[in-house]
Amino acid sequence: MNYLGRVMLMFILLSFTTAALALCTGRFVNPVTDVCWRCMFPLKIGGVSVPGLNPPNNTKVSKDDEVKSPVCVCKTPVPRVGLTLSFWEPVRLVDVTRTPFCFTSLGGVRMNPGVPVMGGGVAADESGNNSSFYHVHYYIFPLINFLNLIVDSVCLDSQGVDLAYITELDPTWKSDLLSNILHPESIIFANPIAQLAGAADCTAATAGLPLDPMFWTAGCQGSIYPLSGHVGAHVSGVQASLLLMQRMIFKLHRQGMLWGSMGKKGLCHSYPMPIWRKSQYRSQMTYPIPGFSGEPFPCNPMGRSSVLYESGREFPYKGEDFAYLLWRKRDCCAL
Repeated sequence: MNYLGRVMLMFILLSFTTAALALCTGRFVNPVTDVCWRCMFPLKIGGVSVPGLNPPNNTKVSKDDEVKSPVCVCKTPVPRVGLTLSFWEPVRLVDVTRTPFCFTSLGGVRMNPGVPVMGGGVAADESGNNSSFYHVHYYIFPLINFLNLIVDSVCLDSQGVDLAYITELDPTWKSDLLSNILHPESIIFANPIAQLAGAADCTAATAGLPLDPMFWTAGCQGSIYPLSGHVGAHVSGVQASLLLMQRMIFKLHRQGMLWGSMGKKGLCHSYPMPIWRKSQYRSQMTYPIPGFSGEPFPCNPMGRSSVLYESGREFPYKGEDFAYLLWRKRDCCAL
Protein backbone atom coordinates (compact mmCIF):
# COMPACT_ATOMS: atom_id res chain seq x y z
CA MET A 1 0.00 0.00 0.00
CA ASN A 2 1.43 3.38 -1.01
CA TYR A 3 1.71 6.43 1.21
CA LEU A 4 -1.53 7.99 -0.03
CA GLY A 5 -3.37 4.71 0.61
CA ARG A 6 -2.03 4.51 4.17
CA VAL A 7 -3.08 8.10 4.83
CA MET A 8 -6.58 7.42 3.51
CA LEU A 9 -6.84 4.25 5.64
CA MET A 10 -5.73 6.13 8.76
CA PHE A 11 -8.27 8.87 8.02
CA ILE A 12 -11.09 6.31 7.62
CA LEU A 13 -10.15 4.48 10.82
CA LEU A 14 -9.90 7.77 12.70
CA SER A 15 -13.32 8.79 11.38
CA PHE A 16 -14.91 5.53 12.50
CA THR A 17 -13.23 5.78 15.92
CA THR A 18 -14.40 9.36 16.39
CA ALA A 19 -17.94 8.44 15.31
CA ALA A 20 -18.01 5.49 17.72
CA LEU A 21 -16.86 7.67 20.59
CA ALA A 22 -19.36 10.38 19.67
CA LEU A 23 -22.36 8.05 19.60
CA CYS A 24 -23.00 8.68 23.28
CA THR A 25 -24.54 12.09 23.88
CA GLY A 26 -26.69 13.52 26.63
CA ARG A 27 -27.14 16.12 29.33
CA PHE A 28 -27.85 16.28 33.05
CA VAL A 29 -31.38 17.42 33.87
CA ASN A 30 -31.44 21.05 34.97
CA PRO A 31 -34.38 21.46 37.42
CA VAL A 32 -34.77 25.12 36.42
CA THR A 33 -34.56 25.03 32.62
CA ASP A 34 -35.39 21.41 31.74
CA VAL A 35 -38.38 20.68 34.00
CA CYS A 36 -41.87 21.89 33.15
CA TRP A 37 -43.24 22.71 36.60
CA ARG A 38 -46.64 23.34 35.01
CA CYS A 39 -46.87 19.56 34.75
CA MET A 40 -47.20 19.35 38.55
CA PHE A 41 -50.69 20.85 38.26
CA PRO A 42 -53.58 20.57 38.96
CA LEU A 43 -52.66 20.69 42.64
CA LYS A 44 -55.47 20.12 45.13
CA ILE A 45 -55.47 20.45 48.92
CA GLY A 46 -58.53 19.20 50.71
CA GLY A 47 -60.25 18.72 47.36
CA VAL A 48 -59.82 22.40 46.45
CA SER A 49 -57.68 23.41 43.48
CA VAL A 50 -54.75 25.65 44.34
CA PRO A 51 -54.46 28.62 41.97
CA GLY A 52 -51.18 28.87 40.14
CA LEU A 53 -49.72 27.72 36.87
CA ASN A 54 -52.26 26.43 34.39
CA PRO A 55 -52.11 22.64 33.94
CA PRO A 56 -50.95 21.32 30.55
CA ASN A 57 -53.47 21.18 27.73
CA ASN A 58 -55.72 18.15 27.40
CA THR A 59 -54.49 16.31 30.49
CA LYS A 60 -57.31 15.05 32.64
CA VAL A 61 -57.88 12.73 35.57
CA SER A 62 -60.55 10.04 35.47
CA LYS A 63 -63.56 10.89 37.63
CA ASP A 64 -63.23 7.48 39.26
CA ASP A 65 -59.77 8.44 40.48
CA GLU A 66 -60.63 11.89 41.80
CA VAL A 67 -60.38 12.22 45.58
CA LYS A 68 -63.18 14.60 46.56
CA SER A 69 -63.21 14.21 50.34
CA PRO A 70 -61.20 17.00 52.07
CA VAL A 71 -60.35 14.91 55.15
CA CYS A 72 -58.62 11.54 55.33
CA VAL A 73 -57.69 9.05 58.06
CA CYS A 74 -54.73 6.65 57.83
CA LYS A 75 -53.39 3.95 60.12
CA THR A 76 -50.21 3.22 58.17
CA PRO A 77 -47.36 3.93 57.63
CA VAL A 78 -47.90 6.87 60.01
CA PRO A 79 -51.21 7.04 61.97
CA ARG A 80 -52.71 10.38 61.06
CA VAL A 81 -55.77 12.47 60.32
CA GLY A 82 -55.08 14.97 57.61
CA LEU A 83 -56.12 16.74 54.44
CA THR A 84 -56.14 15.07 51.07
CA LEU A 85 -53.36 16.23 48.75
CA SER A 86 -53.37 15.54 45.00
CA PHE A 87 -50.59 16.51 42.58
CA TRP A 88 -48.28 15.17 39.86
CA GLU A 89 -44.84 14.22 41.11
CA PRO A 90 -41.68 13.94 38.91
CA VAL A 91 -40.22 10.65 40.15
CA ARG A 92 -38.32 8.79 37.42
CA LEU A 93 -36.03 9.29 34.43
CA VAL A 94 -35.90 7.00 31.41
CA ASP A 95 -33.14 6.92 28.77
CA VAL A 96 -33.73 5.40 25.34
CA THR A 97 -30.40 4.99 23.55
CA ARG A 98 -28.88 3.18 20.59
CA THR A 99 -25.48 2.78 22.25
CA PRO A 100 -24.99 0.15 24.96
CA PHE A 101 -24.11 1.58 28.39
CA CYS A 102 -24.60 5.14 27.16
CA PHE A 103 -26.28 7.07 29.97
CA THR A 104 -27.98 10.03 28.33
CA SER A 105 -29.35 11.54 31.55
CA LEU A 106 -25.90 11.39 33.18
CA GLY A 107 -24.46 13.82 30.69
CA GLY A 108 -23.76 11.34 27.91
CA VAL A 109 -21.35 9.17 29.89
CA ARG A 110 -20.52 5.83 28.29
CA MET A 111 -19.29 3.01 30.50
CA ASN A 112 -17.37 -0.03 29.34
CA PRO A 113 -17.91 -2.97 31.72
CA GLY A 114 -16.35 -5.37 29.23
CA VAL A 115 -19.61 -7.17 28.50
CA PRO A 116 -20.42 -7.68 24.80
CA VAL A 117 -23.88 -6.21 24.17
CA MET A 118 -25.85 -5.77 20.98
CA GLY A 119 -26.03 -2.17 19.78
CA GLY A 120 -29.11 -0.41 18.51
CA GLY A 121 -30.25 1.69 15.61
CA VAL A 122 -32.76 1.91 12.78
CA ALA A 123 -32.84 -0.50 9.84
CA ALA A 124 -34.98 -0.69 6.70
CA ASP A 125 -36.15 -3.91 5.03
CA GLU A 126 -36.55 -4.56 1.31
CA SER A 127 -40.03 -3.04 1.27
CA GLY A 128 -38.78 0.18 2.84
CA ASN A 129 -40.38 -0.34 6.25
CA ASN A 130 -38.24 0.72 9.19
CA SER A 131 -37.60 -1.22 12.37
CA SER A 132 -35.37 -0.31 15.29
CA PHE A 133 -33.77 -1.46 18.52
CA TYR A 134 -32.88 0.65 21.56
CA HIS A 135 -31.63 0.07 25.08
CA VAL A 136 -33.49 1.63 28.02
CA HIS A 137 -32.16 2.88 31.37
CA TYR A 138 -34.50 3.55 34.28
CA TYR A 139 -33.52 5.92 37.10
CA ILE A 140 -35.14 6.66 40.46
CA PHE A 141 -35.33 10.44 40.46
CA PRO A 142 -37.61 11.88 43.22
CA LEU A 143 -37.05 15.48 42.18
CA ILE A 144 -39.54 17.22 44.52
CA ASN A 145 -38.14 15.44 47.57
CA PHE A 146 -34.60 16.13 46.38
CA LEU A 147 -35.34 19.88 46.14
CA ASN A 148 -37.46 19.96 49.35
CA LEU A 149 -40.32 21.67 47.54
CA ILE A 150 -43.01 20.00 49.68
CA VAL A 151 -42.40 19.69 53.41
CA ASP A 152 -44.64 16.68 54.12
CA SER A 153 -42.29 13.76 53.40
CA VAL A 154 -45.10 11.22 53.91
CA CYS A 155 -46.50 12.31 50.56
CA LEU A 156 -43.23 12.10 48.63
CA ASP A 157 -41.08 9.39 47.15
CA SER A 158 -38.21 9.47 49.65
CA GLN A 159 -35.79 7.18 47.79
CA GLY A 160 -32.41 8.51 46.76
CA VAL A 161 -31.35 9.11 43.18
CA ASP A 162 -30.31 5.76 41.71
CA LEU A 163 -29.93 3.79 38.50
CA ALA A 164 -32.49 1.04 38.98
CA TYR A 165 -32.64 -0.91 35.70
CA ILE A 166 -30.54 -1.28 32.55
CA THR A 167 -31.64 -3.47 29.67
CA GLU A 168 -28.09 -4.30 28.59
CA LEU A 169 -28.06 -6.93 31.36
CA ASP A 170 -31.57 -8.24 30.60
CA PRO A 171 -31.47 -11.05 27.99
CA THR A 172 -35.25 -10.82 27.43
CA TRP A 173 -34.88 -7.25 26.16
CA LYS A 174 -32.84 -8.43 23.20
CA SER A 175 -35.02 -11.44 22.30
CA ASP A 176 -38.73 -11.37 21.45
CA LEU A 177 -38.81 -15.15 21.94
CA LEU A 178 -37.45 -15.04 25.50
CA SER A 179 -39.75 -12.15 26.33
CA ASN A 180 -42.79 -14.06 25.08
CA ILE A 181 -41.84 -17.10 27.14
CA LEU A 182 -41.90 -14.97 30.30
CA HIS A 183 -45.06 -13.17 29.16
CA PRO A 184 -47.12 -15.81 27.32
CA GLU A 185 -50.19 -13.54 27.29
CA SER A 186 -48.50 -11.65 24.45
CA ILE A 187 -49.81 -14.36 22.10
CA ILE A 188 -53.37 -13.27 22.91
CA PHE A 189 -52.69 -9.69 21.83
CA ALA A 190 -50.63 -10.53 18.73
CA ASN A 191 -53.62 -10.36 16.40
CA PRO A 192 -55.17 -7.66 14.19
CA ILE A 193 -58.30 -7.25 16.34
CA ALA A 194 -56.34 -6.53 19.52
CA GLN A 195 -54.02 -4.18 17.67
CA LEU A 196 -56.92 -2.27 16.12
CA ALA A 197 -57.94 -1.34 19.66
CA GLY A 198 -54.85 0.83 19.68
CA ALA A 199 -56.65 3.27 17.36
CA ALA A 200 -59.31 3.92 20.00
CA ASP A 201 -56.65 4.31 22.69
CA CYS A 202 -54.68 6.66 20.42
CA THR A 203 -57.73 8.86 19.91
CA ALA A 204 -58.62 8.89 23.61
CA ALA A 205 -55.04 9.66 24.72
CA THR A 206 -54.64 12.44 22.17
CA ALA A 207 -57.92 13.99 23.33
CA GLY A 208 -56.95 13.78 26.99
CA LEU A 209 -56.85 10.42 28.76
CA PRO A 210 -55.73 6.91 27.66
CA LEU A 211 -58.00 3.89 28.03
CA ASP A 212 -56.70 1.99 31.06
CA PRO A 213 -58.56 -1.27 30.29
CA MET A 214 -56.55 -1.54 27.04
CA PHE A 215 -53.32 -2.19 28.91
CA TRP A 216 -51.71 -4.02 25.97
CA THR A 217 -51.47 -0.96 23.73
CA ALA A 218 -49.44 2.23 23.95
CA GLY A 219 -51.97 4.18 21.92
CA CYS A 220 -50.49 6.04 18.97
CA GLN A 221 -47.01 4.61 19.62
CA GLY A 222 -47.91 0.95 19.02
CA SER A 223 -48.14 -2.33 20.93
CA ILE A 224 -46.78 -2.91 24.43
CA TYR A 225 -45.96 -6.49 23.43
CA PRO A 226 -43.41 -7.91 22.93
CA LEU A 227 -41.67 -6.55 26.04
CA SER A 228 -38.36 -6.14 24.26
CA GLY A 229 -36.33 -3.36 22.69
CA HIS A 230 -37.40 -4.19 19.15
CA VAL A 231 -39.80 -1.76 17.45
CA GLY A 232 -41.30 -3.46 14.40
CA ALA A 233 -42.94 -0.31 13.02
CA HIS A 234 -40.48 2.54 13.48
CA VAL A 235 -42.09 5.81 12.38
CA SER A 236 -39.73 8.25 14.10
CA GLY A 237 -37.20 8.27 16.88
CA VAL A 238 -39.60 10.12 19.17
CA GLN A 239 -42.40 7.61 18.51
CA ALA A 240 -40.11 4.59 19.03
CA SER A 241 -38.52 6.01 22.20
CA LEU A 242 -41.94 6.81 23.69
CA LEU A 243 -43.08 3.25 22.96
CA LEU A 244 -40.04 1.71 24.66
CA MET A 245 -40.37 4.06 27.63
CA GLN A 246 -43.95 2.82 28.07
CA ARG A 247 -42.91 -0.81 27.66
CA MET A 248 -40.41 -0.33 30.47
CA ILE A 249 -43.08 1.13 32.79
CA PHE A 250 -45.42 -1.77 32.00
CA LYS A 251 -42.61 -4.28 32.49
CA LEU A 252 -41.66 -2.87 35.90
CA HIS A 253 -45.29 -2.95 37.03
CA ARG A 254 -45.45 -6.61 36.01
CA GLN A 255 -42.27 -7.29 38.00
CA GLY A 256 -43.63 -5.53 41.11
CA MET A 257 -41.10 -2.71 40.95
CA LEU A 258 -43.72 -0.02 40.33
CA TRP A 259 -46.89 0.35 42.42
CA GLY A 260 -50.07 2.37 42.34
CA SER A 261 -50.19 5.83 43.91
CA MET A 262 -53.45 7.38 42.69
CA GLY A 263 -57.05 7.41 43.88
CA LYS A 264 -58.50 6.61 47.29
CA LYS A 265 -56.36 3.46 47.56
CA GLY A 266 -53.22 5.59 47.37
CA LEU A 267 -54.09 8.07 50.12
CA CYS A 268 -52.32 6.19 52.92
CA HIS A 269 -49.72 4.16 51.03
CA SER A 270 -48.83 2.84 47.61
CA TYR A 271 -50.42 -0.44 46.57
CA PRO A 272 -49.60 -3.33 44.20
CA MET A 273 -50.52 -2.63 40.57
CA PRO A 274 -49.33 -5.60 38.47
CA ILE A 275 -51.21 -4.27 35.43
CA TRP A 276 -50.36 -0.64 34.89
CA ARG A 277 -52.84 2.23 34.84
CA LYS A 278 -51.72 4.42 31.98
CA SER A 279 -53.60 7.39 33.40
CA GLN A 280 -51.24 7.39 36.41
CA TYR A 281 -48.38 8.74 34.29
CA ARG A 282 -47.29 11.66 32.17
CA SER A 283 -43.99 11.95 30.33
CA GLN A 284 -41.88 14.98 29.50
CA MET A 285 -38.93 14.91 27.14
CA THR A 286 -35.73 16.20 28.74
CA TYR A 287 -33.29 15.34 25.93
CA PRO A 288 -32.46 16.31 23.24
CA ILE A 289 -35.06 19.14 23.44
CA PRO A 290 -36.87 19.52 26.79
CA GLY A 291 -40.59 20.13 26.93
CA PHE A 292 -40.95 23.77 27.93
CA SER A 293 -43.71 25.28 30.06
CA GLY A 294 -44.67 27.76 27.35
CA GLU A 295 -45.39 25.21 24.63
CA PRO A 296 -48.83 23.61 24.11
CA PHE A 297 -47.77 20.04 24.97
CA PRO A 298 -44.85 20.08 27.44
CA CYS A 299 -45.85 16.78 29.07
CA ASN A 300 -48.23 14.18 27.75
CA PRO A 301 -50.29 11.17 28.80
CA MET A 302 -49.25 7.70 27.72
CA GLY A 303 -50.19 6.97 24.12
CA ARG A 304 -50.79 10.53 22.90
CA SER A 305 -49.73 11.14 19.30
CA SER A 306 -46.20 12.53 19.16
CA VAL A 307 -47.04 14.33 15.91
CA LEU A 308 -48.40 17.17 18.05
CA TYR A 309 -45.00 18.07 19.51
CA GLU A 310 -42.16 16.03 17.97
CA SER A 311 -41.19 18.50 15.24
CA GLY A 312 -37.52 19.43 15.60
CA ARG A 313 -36.93 16.96 18.45
CA GLU A 314 -35.01 14.41 16.37
CA PHE A 315 -31.91 15.35 14.40
CA PRO A 316 -28.58 13.75 13.43
CA TYR A 317 -25.79 13.08 15.91
CA LYS A 318 -26.96 14.70 19.18
CA GLY A 319 -30.67 14.19 18.57
CA GLU A 320 -30.93 10.44 18.05
CA ASP A 321 -30.99 9.33 21.70
CA PHE A 322 -33.76 10.41 24.06
CA ALA A 323 -34.52 10.94 27.74
CA TYR A 324 -37.85 11.43 29.51
CA LEU A 325 -38.93 12.65 32.91
CA LEU A 326 -41.79 10.55 34.26
CA TRP A 327 -44.54 12.33 36.21
CA ARG A 328 -46.73 10.16 38.47
CA LYS A 329 -50.17 11.05 39.84
CA ARG A 330 -50.02 11.18 43.62
CA ASP A 331 -52.96 11.20 46.02
CA CYS A 332 -51.96 11.40 49.66
CA CYS A 333 -53.20 12.05 53.18
CA ALA A 334 -51.04 14.98 54.28
CA LEU A 335 -50.33 15.81 57.89
